[in-house]
Amino acid sequence: MKIETFDSVWDAVSDTPEQAENMRIRAELVTIINNWIEQQGFSQAQAASALGVTQPRISELARGKIQIFSIDKLITMMAHAGLHIQRIEIQYPHAA
Repeated sequence: MKIETFDSVWDAVSDTPEQAENMRIRAELVTIINNWIEQQGFSQAQAASALGVTQPRISELARGKIQIFSIDKLITMMAHAGLHIQRIEIQYPHAA
């Protein structure tokens, strides 16, 4: 039996490298939003109002259900909170 190893958990649970990268980015954005909610001391209802979504969506966010949030929606929620991405770092593949 061959044991597979992966560079990240997202590679293990995704069908393609593109899906893995998408999940990794969404997970990072969800973490940023959840940290902001905690720093504000908001209830889920208060966070929902501030982020322009419903309380059940905040509950899903808090439970880490990243697969139901698009990158676009997460960035919109961040904008509602006044959070802005300042810099995006790109890692280029090494030339062969």
